[in-house]
Amino acid sequence: MKIKWLGHASFMITSETGIKIITDPYVVDERLRYGEIKESADIVTVSHEHGDHSNVSAVRGNPEVVRGTARVKGIEFMGISTYHDDAEGESRGKNTVFCFEVDGVRVCHLGDLGHQLNDKQVADLGSVDILLIPVGGNYTIDTKVASQVCDKLKPKVVIPMHFKNDKCAFPIAGVDEFLRGKKDVSQLDASEVEFKQGELPATTKIVVMEPAL
Repeated sequence: MKIKWLGHASFMITSETGIKIITDPYVVDERLRYGEIKESADIVTVSHEHGDHSNVSAVRGNPEVVRGTARVKGIEFMGISTYHDDAEGESRGKNTVFCFEVDGVRVCHLGDLGHQLNDKQVADLGSVDILLIPVGGNYTIDTKVASQVCDKLKPKVVIPMHFKNDKCAFPIAGVDEFLRGKKDVSQLDASEVEFKQGELPATTKIVVMEPAL
């Protein structure tokens, strides 16, 4: 399985058989200056309907759109209802966390999670191999809560997303705040990395990727 970070909260996950999944495709605007998404996919997941996460029309190839629990092309997508804020959705509405397995590797995309996960949500998510987690704060969980979520879920790999950089001018924190004091951090000069069942790290490793777009 390969994971490519397109930018923001959007990743393209490609199975060994060539099935392509794109998460939370974004709209390019004056604050979000990643390149336009022009990739094709078989499946698109949408955590919520804000424009920086739901630009399904940008994805080519007539993909099937998943907004909750579903089975598509043999892949089980578990959608767990959460909130985009810490006020039970009063400020920014609901958010769906997705967990799905590709080539024996279990991936969890937190979307714009805005609060700590409760014990039931953690239990429902179960074992997580790769965690795609927002770390910028303000609109999502901040670095402190993101670290606590990682401690609860104990993934083998953590990939930060939804943070400020030269292509994202949102009033949010950069990734360095999340990385401060963390052990086993790998900052790649690449936008894509391959993971295989049985070859994942024994203890949690943080992998920071360069955006592809």
